[in-house]
Amino acid sequence: MKIAITGGIGSGKSYFSKILERKGIHVYDCDAAAKRLMAGNIALQKAICQLVGPDTYKNGILQKDVLAKYLLNNKEHRQALDNLVHPEVALDFLHSGKDWLESAIFFDSGFDQRVKMDVVVCVSAPVEVRIQRVMDRDRISREKALQWIHSQLPQEEVERRSDLVILNDGKHNLEKEVVHLLETLSRWSEN
Repeated sequence: MKIAITGGIGSGKSYFSKILERKGIHVYDCDAAAKRLMAGNIALQKAICQLVGPDTYKNGILQKDVLAKYLLNNKEHRQALDNLVHPEVALDFLHSGKDWLESAIFFDSGFDQRVKMDVVVCVSAPVEVRIQRVMDRDRISREKALQWIHSQLPQEEVERRSDLVILNDGKHNLEKEVVHLLETLSRWSEN
């Protein structure tokens, strides 16, 4: 089975994936792959510079502030970048040999149209929890955290389009949720 883990920024997807890793399940991290490909794929770098501008890379190093400003400017910019990066990520995933992937923008980016997954699991958290996690992790203001949250598909829509939803509100035992998920997937694979 091919399984996608998704959920908005600050929902705890990466923490959820780390629990899976401790259980021996290797999860392909789309965000890390995108960064790796944007850093090492010269053809992709050139395409990004043509899209965003010549200041996007300096001496082959991505200027994150330039890219963030471009992405937060409007949704069309995000989609244009996704159209360059995500086909490369999808191809990389297909060659990775992994069955699980983690992507914050699985639906937003159209990744769900590029790679056929059998099950999509949404990791969800209340918006205030997400805001605080993003502020703490990235050391940014509440306003900037909200800007990132609002730049993504609404969490309710992600939940609706997913097959399973895992609540990661800091109160539920995520380890137990992972065990329950694995049991559910095992039953599904038998049918």
